[in-house]
Amino acid sequence: MNRNKNLFTALLVSAGLCGSTSVTLHAQEPNPTAQTVPAQDSNEIKKQDNGIYIYRVKVVQRDLDAVNYLHRSGSTNIGFKGTALLPLAKGQAKVTSERGGIHIEARFQGLTPANGFGPEYLTYVLWAITPDGRPNNLGEVLPSNNKNNIEVTTALQSFGMIVTAEPYFSVTQPSDVVVLQNVIINDKTTGVLEKVNAHYSLLARGSYAQTEGSTSNLNPITRNEKSPLELYQANNAIRIAQDAGADKYAADIMAEAKQDLRNATDIDQNKKADRRLEITFARQAVQRAEDARLVTLRKQAAERQLNADNAKRDAEAAAQQSQLQAQQSQLEAERARAAQAEADADRARAEAAAAEAQARAAAANKSATDANAVREKLRSQLNSVLATSESARGLIVNMSDVLFDTGRYTLKPNTQISLAKVSGILQAYPGLKVQVEGYTDSVGSDAYNQKLSENRADAVRDFLVTQGVQPDNISATGYGKAKPVADNATAQGRSQNRRVNLVVSGDAIGVEQSSPDATPAPATPQ
Repeated sequence: MNRNKNLFTALLVSAGLCGSTSVTLHAQEPNPTAQTVPAQDSNEIKKQDNGIYIYRVKVVQRDLDAVNYLHRSGSTNIGFKGTALLPLAKGQAKVTSERGGIHIEARFQGLTPANGFGPEYLTYVLWAITPDGRPNNLGEVLPSNNKNNIEVTTALQSFGMIVTAEPYFSVTQPSDVVVLQNVIINDKTTGVLEKVNAHYSLLARGSYAQTEGSTSNLNPITRNEKSPLELYQANNAIRIAQDAGADKYAADIMAEAKQDLRNATDIDQNKKADRRLEITFARQAVQRAEDARLVTLRKQAAERQLNADNAKRDAEAAAQQSQLQAQQSQLEAERARAAQAEADADRARAEAAAAEAQARAAAANKSATDANAVREKLRSQLNSVLATSESARGLIVNMSDVLFDTGRYTLKPNTQISLAKVSGILQAYPGLKVQVEGYTDSVGSDAYNQKLSENRADAVRDFLVTQGVQPDNISATGYGKAKPVADNATAQGRSQNRRVNLVVSGDAIGVEQSSPDATPAPATPQ
């Protein structure tokens, strides 16, 4: 019975279950104190005597005993021993496996101010390291009177624990300034214990510039100073995020972090400062600065990947271009011969084009001459039936009002005979266009004259269509008393203004169709 109870107290992870493999941080952003790889090595992974460069950060590997705290197995104790960096430091933790997770109560002694290891270090953090090397920030260990207590919980079951010096509490990857690591207490850590080394990775100390002005951390900083340690951490976190480029890549988050820092600083300078509110703003500034730093690192990694992809594509394109150039070189001789042949062909085409242009010009001149002859012939034919004159709009056949009854639009018999003859003449020229335009004198209302002119024009159009003129080639419009050709003050003038005109145009006679207000353009030569 006692043996079974001891089995549930604590169990170190066996080598057969988790192995001893080295872990590199492909899924972790680097610790803010990590050393940046020189620019010339930024695109390479190079092994070094004391580590390897991964993601432009030097990674150091260490070993740690990982313990499996069996589910709901009760409490056990584990010790902490100072490393070579802080040999006088020590500690002990009570680890309780209970429903919902692992509860840890740890006590440490001998922790000196963290910035004794460098101006960028301001606090300590307790870490849980899983057997596969994954770190988990359990919480900040704040120095106070050489004694430090911390109570935290974690959902992990198998892990080892270390304490590292850090620039601020919210880091997500441990630095290599390991000052304490857990050790097995033979008389207190009971159960069947099989020790195994779980490899984990740390990030080497960098060469960050020292902070300046009121935030200078060259002297040890303790909780007994006027300003709280959290305010120094906030300044440090924002400075480190800025050095990483967060003002460019995460400007909105950095603005919030800086505002939190200003709030904390304003409270700190107040004699009646609310210390808890000041620390709240400072810690919020730290968290946001760390978020901005992580966002920056991810965006920078994406940029590097994009640049690498672009470089790869450029290299592939250059290789393809080189191959094309080689192929082109092989064709140079053939191209030279082809160029000469093309030049000869161009010369022949130019000569042919010149000859064609001359032919078109001659044809255009002949077409214009022919159109003039046809127009004169047509004018003579139409004039033998009704008075026909030539204008810029074409040939105008004038029908006076004597061809209609007074105030009527019915064609008189003689008018029909004349129009039948006109229709026969027009049908000999299928491409001609005819515009029938009706006009009146100024006697009577505008509406009456407009309607009369439209009716007379329509009557003439309809009769010509019945006589064989194509409907698509003839149109009718009434203009009322507009556009008089004589003075309406005299009877003779009014008689001349009462008329119907047939405006004949078309390519055959060299005149394009147009309205009375437009100046027609010459017809396109055929």
